[in-house]
Amino acid sequence: MTLDEEYAAKLSALAARTHLQEGTLARSLLSSALDQADPEPVHIAALLDGIPGLHERVELAREQARRGDVIPLDEL
Repeated sequence: MTLDEEYAAKLSALAARTHLQEGTLARSLLSSALDQADPEPVHIAALLDGIPGLHERVELAREQARRGDVIPLDEL
């Protein structure tokens, strides 16, 4: 998963304040968000469509994955 600079800085600051590794905190936050998400496809699509720049970020992530410029989640 790739975060833009603003979110990466927020994650880093939260991790430092909670004395957790960034990857551990990111997994916890993502798990919590998924637990609270409405599983109906229409709601998930609306949630995803509301993320600014999502489509561009997905394309960038795909290109990075094709080049091998990624870190497996279990190594974060």
